[in-house]
Parts: sequence; C-alpha cells; structure tokens
Amino acid sequence: MTDEPANEFATRSVNLADPRLGAAAIYASDDFFAPKERLLDPAPAQFIPGKYDDNGKWMDGWESRRKRVEGYDHCIVRLALPGSIEGVDIDTSHFTGNYPPAASIDACLSDGDPTDRTAWTEVLASAGLTGNSHHLFAIHSHGIWSHVRLNIYPDGGVARLRVYGRVHRDWSKVDKAKPVDLAAALNGGRAVAWSDQHYGSPAALLMPGRGEVMGDGWETVRRRQPGNEWAILQLGHPGTLQRVEVDTHLYKGNYPDRCSIQAGYLRGGTDQSAVTQSMFWRTLLPEQKLRADHIHVFESEVADLGAVTHVRFNAIPDGGVMRLHLFGLPE
Repeated sequence: MTDEPANEFATRSVNLADPRLGAAAIYASDDFFAPKERLLDPAPAQFIPGKYDDNGKWMDGWESRRKRVEGYDHCIVRLALPGSIEGVDIDTSHFTGNYPPAASIDACLSDGDPTDRTAWTEVLASAGLTGNSHHLFAIHSHGIWSHVRLNIYPDGGVARLRVYGRVHRDWSKVDKAKPVDLAAALNGGRAVAWSDQHYGSPAALLMPGRGEVMGDGWETVRRRQPGNEWAILQLGHPGTLQRVEVDTHLYKGNYPDRCSIQAGYLRGGTDQSAVTQSMFWRTLLPEQKLRADHIHVFESEVADLGAVTHVRFNAIPDGGVMRLHLFGLPE
C-alpha cells in the first residue's frame, strides 16, 4: 500500500515526474543537505532516526542549506514526456523544522533542456506550505509542458514532487501500420476506475519494465464475496487491438486464476460513467486461465472489435498482475 493521498487528479492521471517513465531532476540552485534526485523517488519518503551523512542529518528528499542572502532556491525537473498538468503534490513528509514556508511552480515547453533564455510560465502561484504534509494543488493551465521549476521560498527541504497530468503524444508522427502498445503510460494510457487497489494501483499495469518487487504491480485484497475484481483503462489513442500480454511476474501464490477483457468506444461521459458503460462492452478477450510468474500472450484469442478507446480488465476472482500490454493499430 502507499501512504500518498487520494485525489481525483492524483489517482486518475499519470505522474509526469516519475523517473520510471524517464523524468529527471536536472538542476538545483542548491542541494547541500539532500540531493535533488530524491525529490522524484516513486517510493513514499521515509525517515531513518540516527542516520547522518557528511553534511548532517540524512533526509529523504531535496534539501538546500540555510540561505544567508536574499533570493530563493529552485529545482528544475525534466518531465518524462511533454504533457498537460492537472495537479501537483508538494510533499514535505518528515521535514518539520526545515521545510520551506512557501513554494510556486513554473513550467515551459522546450525541445531541449531550459537555458537562461527560456520563457517560463507560472502555473502555480506562491502557496503556503506546512511541515510533514502533502500539499495537493490543482493546476488550471491548459498548456503542454516539458519541464517544471519548483521554487521554494526561501530555502529548505521537500520530500517529493509529483506532477500529475496527461501525456501528450503526437500521433500524427506514428506509423499507423505498425502495432503499438496503446495502453502504455508512455503512450498516454491511464487507469480511470477500479474495484480495488489495496496493494497497488492499476496504473502500475501500464508502466514500462517488468517491476522489481511484487509491490510494483496491481494487486487487490482477497475477495470474500461473489464476483471478481476489475480495472478500467483508457488507451492513449483509439485503435484496433490485436495482441494482449498479461504478465504475472513475481505473483506466485496470489495471481488471478483467470482473466478476461471487455472493450468499448466512449464518445462522452466521465471516468465514473465509464464504469456503468462498461457493463455493455463487447468481449475482447474471453476468459483465459493464468499461471504464476508468467507472461501470457494472447493473439488468436483476441476478437476483432474495430477501434476502441477503453478496456475493462477482469481479474477473476482477485489477485495481482504486474503488467498489461495491449498492442494494436492506432485509429
């Protein structure tokens, strides 16, 4: 489980500042006490009593030294992919006497990394912070951004920065004749609704790589009533699905016994209304038996439904799946 907060944009958007997708902290005006790279660590921040390094108390985050001149510190983050930003989480977990009293965020769209000539746009005006807290702020800018700059006033430590939004992929430059993983987070896929996420978010299904520990996938509680668990996923682009890969990597005594997939083309509604609409979607992949710690490839079993925008992955009756790949031709 994660101790990070639940919020509409935080749970149904992609963290564009996730290093597992390719994001990186590329510059900090000062990171004397704790390096900028820790700011993007996907794991919740931790506190280790009695742990010190050469510069003082070890802190899990980015921390600058005490400023003795005018001005403020900042850190620039290259997002994994350009995208729109819906909200941010400025997390000061475990920073109690050394957090910044305020912060703001600027953003830019740049072909390369920013320079002194780069024009920045403020997307979050200066806002007050408190210690040892998550600070969730909605972003109302409608631009497409490649980098963000976190400004802290005047100095201090931030444990984590999450930048939630939607990946912007230029599909006009994609070869429509070659199958692509339309559900991948790097292609704009996202989780929009689910029955349970006790041990891991269904958004993990769409991440690159196979995961290093069991907690890197989507796992539900043990179901104690009739039915099955499910997750509804939006493709990064409408398309005709041709091949499905279900990876139960590292799930050995807790993988689903079976799975199936339904799919539909949504032309309206909301993420929540997709749950109701999914009851009437056609079957893309009939019920299939699964094995422990195995990559299951289904191709001949996949029905030709034409273009779809969403799928409902059914884990029967419950359990954990590491990754789900949905290959098809973009519409």
